[in-house]
Amino acid sequence: MQEIMNILLSGTGGQGIVLASRIIALCAFKSGFEVKESEIHGMAQRGGSVIGQIRFGRRVYSPSIPLGTADIMLALEELEALRYLHYMKEKGTVILNEKRILPAGLEPSQYPEDIFERIKSKGYRVIKIKAGEVAKDLGSSRVENTVLLGVLSLFLPFERRTWEETLKEALPEKFHELNLKAFEEGVRLGEEILQSEN
Repeated sequence: MQEIMNILLSGTGGQGIVLASRIIALCAFKSGFEVKESEIHGMAQRGGSVIGQIRFGRRVYSPSIPLGTADIMLALEELEALRYLHYMKEKGTVILNEKRILPAGLEPSQYPEDIFERIKSKGYRVIKIKAGEVAKDLGSSRVENTVLLGVLSLFLPFERRTWEETLKEALPEKFHELNLKAFEEGVRLGEEILQSEN
């Protein structure tokens, strides 16, 4: 693994970015890495822009990801992926949730139709996931972020067991089974996509 791994989460208020960031940071800590997690921005407004930054490695001095150095972006909303693309390093990986949440003041006709193409054209590897549909099929839209964590897990050096233990620790017991299923489904979908790329 490289010296420091930088992961950026982007989305809107109410999508569970705070929880997802905490789970990733805990997994990194339990896996023996030094971890720094920056404050989350924009939480005050539901639907407002939110980002989470996690950095881990042998030694990490700052919680903030320098611009142009994020290895992976986990984008829970399409427009937010575009908004924070300047954080990404060349040929970085964007895990893009196919979800559109219209920001306040933007007309539906103003929402860009070609976000996937725009990101791809800049040389990034883009993994597209319809996490909302998967979550709905599992019975709850609230596990959308857990589906995406399952996809993300394929790119990070943490054992499957560590992810499962951390999910259980971070969530009330009544949500364990559903979230573990959502995580497994994310892993399965991610593996399918990676195999189809080869």
